Amino acid sequence: MDFQKIKIIIRKEWAEIFKNKMVISSIIFMPLLMTAIPLAMLVTFQNEGVSGASASELPAQYARICGESLSSGECFQVYMVSSFMIMFMIVPLFIPVNIAAYSIVGEKTSRTLEPLLASPITTADLLIGKNLSSVIPAVLGTWAGFAIFAVGTLIISHSSKVAGAILNPMWLLAILLIGPLMAVLSANFSMIISSRVNDPRVAEQISGLVILPIVGVFMGQLLGLFLLTQSLVLVTAAVLALLDAGLVYLTINLFERETILTRWK
Repeated sequence: MDFQKIKIIIRKEWAEIFKNKMVISSIIFMPLLMTAIPLAMLVTFQNEGVSGASASELPAQYARICGESLSSGECFQVYMVSSFMIMFMIVPLFIPVNIAAYSIVGEKTSRTLEPLLASPITTADLLIGKNLSSVIPAVLGTWAGFAIFAVGTLIISHSSKVAGAILNPMWLLAILLIGPLMAVLSANFSMIISSRVNDPRVAEQISGLVILPIVGVFMGQLLGLFLLTQSLVLVTAAVLALLDAGLVYLTINLFERETILTRWK
């Protein structure tokens, strides 16, 4: 693995990425949107939760989030905001789709892939560079959005107990650990699709399917079907690490460097 060549690929990809206003908008807008929604929920239910909610109205499994130190109103706030914090997991999935799905088929359509493949760089270095060029903005965007959310929660919340319950170690672990793993998963899946199709729009549309599982997790937590716990986060991280390793291997081996150009002609 040649780190210098990987850096060159990343700089090359970013030079192209940051010319695209749509991609720049997704990198900036998506984290801000996912930050604004749970903060808006906190503001919206702050007074309603304190005045009207009772513990009996909340799903039984959320008692583990609330604990005895929180009132029913405070518990209601934590319940609503925590339900929407899973949306932070959409950011590291969504951003790489926009970037990685274009990374190969887009270069083919713009006639820049041929000289790149002819250069003295291994397939692994090429794809790792393309992978990281989409993963890094996604991870940094997610972390920046969550940092804004954390500061906003401390400012908006009138209770340190509510802020502590929302910003618990489980969510920090999910954002810092699962976020990057999901970004790698999304980037590799998108590059596999990008290397097998001829149209950038088709590549982006098919790659977008990777978002569906996390949407299902969001709906399941919102409906109270299950609760995201620290143990579940660790198990999910282990599974994602294995999936990422497998996808990286698959991406490199499916990229038929010698025949990919002739197949697309």
